[in-house]
Amino acid sequence: MRKTLLTLTALFASFTAWSSHAGEISLQHKGLTVTANLETSGAGWQQKPVLLMTHGTLAHNRMEIMQTLQTAFQDRGYSSLAINLSLGLSRRSGMYDCAVPHTHKHTDALDEIGLWLDWLKQQGVQSVVLLGHSRGGNQTAWFAAERDDALVRSVVLIAPATWDQGYAAKDYQKRYKKALAPLLAQAEKGGKGMMKGIDFIYCENTSASAEAFVSYYRPDPRMDTPHLVPSIKKPVLVVAGSEDTVVTGLVEKMQPIADGERVQLTVIDGADHFFRDLYADEVADGAVEFIEAH
Repeated sequence: MRKTLLTLTALFASFTAWSSHAGEISLQHKGLTVTANLETSGAGWQQKPVLLMTHGTLAHNRMEIMQTLQTAFQDRGYSSLAINLSLGLSRRSGMYDCAVPHTHKHTDALDEIGLWLDWLKQQGVQSVVLLGHSRGGNQTAWFAAERDDALVRSVVLIAPATWDQGYAAKDYQKRYKKALAPLLAQAEKGGKGMMKGIDFIYCENTSASAEAFVSYYRPDPRMDTPHLVPSIKKPVLVVAGSEDTVVTGLVEKMQPIADGERVQLTVIDGADHFFRDLYADEVADGAVEFIEAH
């Protein structure tokens, strides 16, 4: 009897811990172990909207903005799942190591967002708010536009990536002192081969598969988040920082689209691309107000 009581006590303690804070969750996906960090608001957390959060370029789910927002949402009574994009690696953590060959594609994130959305369904979650920052904002918008799911209640995009073909070419030339077009043409002919000594995203003199290079650099209007927003059926909140020097043209492109109802645009004065310190609280307050209104 005593052993049975101890076992039941242990199970109850385990359940209580799960109800209030679950920490790292891992799943198998295409031969890789992918991870996410779950922060819950307490017992019955599945009954309120849960934020499914995607980080930015070559980053990770424990970077400052992700951790700060998870804590801020928890303080406001909302649970969140911050996913760590695999970028082709098993149990990846921290910033992507530029010495590691790149085989990941921009659109791989869509499958991984879908994987974690399905996991939340299995936990009995009643509704989900998709949230993405920077490139993760574009990937989140792309998912919402092309893979709409009944579980998704609304979408929050924080400094989501913009794109312009001419600007992309100029930026590559400025950053690496090389023309992008010949490299892209080489990649498009490269099939599944590797390109060595290539400059790729933020990594100098690295290796990347031709498929990866094409995925990130081939002209595609869907890389521009404002292009995607009108195709999203759910309410959308776009948050921009007035001092953001990473994402260009976001406010100008969003202003004609934002109707103040289904599509809302908020510009936080003084905030840069990462919404540090009290700016993160402004993001969280605005997001919660938007969620509760929709």
